[in-house]
Amino acid sequence: MLGQLHDLDLHLLRLFVTVVEAGGFSAAQGVLGLSQPSISQQMAKLETRLGYRLCSRGKGGFRLTEKGAQLLQASRGLLLQIEQFRQLANGVAGRLLGTLRIGLAENQDGPVTLCIAQAIARFRQREESVQLELTCAPPAELERLLLEQRLDCAISYFSGNQAAFDYRPLFEERQRLYCGKGHTLFQAAEVSRAQLLDADQVRHPYRFLKHGEPFQSRRSMALAEQIDSALTFILSGRHIGYLPCHCAAPWEAQGWLRALDPALDFSVPFTLARHRGQAPGEALLAFIEDLGAAFAERGR
Repeated sequence: MLGQLHDLDLHLLRLFVTVVEAGGFSAAQGVLGLSQPSISQQMAKLETRLGYRLCSRGKGGFRLTEKGAQLLQASRGLLLQIEQFRQLANGVAGRLLGTLRIGLAENQDGPVTLCIAQAIARFRQREESVQLELTCAPPAELERLLLEQRLDCAISYFSGNQAAFDYRPLFEERQRLYCGKGHTLFQAAEVSRAQLLDADQVRHPYRFLKHGEPFQSRRSMALAEQIDSALTFILSGRHIGYLPCHCAAPWEAQGWLRALDPALDFSVPFTLARHRGQAPGEALLAFIEDLGAAFAERGR
């Protein structure tokens, strides 16, 4: 059983969290830069310190025990509080320090990417020594990382249903319905609503809006979370589906895509989201300020 916490205990708890997040001892080797026997020894040392088993590993794979799952949650909370304390203590010196973990949507429009780059440039002009980490992922994955407090903020389209998040509007992205070359609608002089309803539409498991996309056909044999996956289905000439206009534009210009009824277009609001329970450090507040300034200039 642990008495007072020492540096060794914190080291072992960090190792434990890393092993769990990596999915086991073997997968954690590259992350930790340690051999599997060394990781196993240190995990055994932590279990000895605690007086109970944290996980089972064998033919059935890596699994946490019930006590291990409780310790994982407590360890994440403790390490987060230590990081917040460190950021607060460092901020007293007037210099921004620490690590800022930022999530980004995939396949962003060029002007949007440029705005984010300009925000980073503004941030780098401050008195800071901050490690910036950028992670590109689908919105559902970004939400998961935010909920687990493994990201400080994320820029994407979100359902807006997470009460745990603060949302700050940034811009909107236009979505349009397309079909690919070879589809029966591609060469049609006119496309009726009945034809669209009978078409096989790519479904997106993550809802753009609370009420979903403005148009949904009667059937779908294609499911895609990433934009590139949806584009591939549509280019096959066997499915219709929504794409961001900026992603479809080069394919449309080359004659591979056809935009369908413009009346079915809709705009997806992109926001900056962060976890309410994760106290923002000075570095995050400064970056949010620089991001807002960059997007304000874009809107002029």
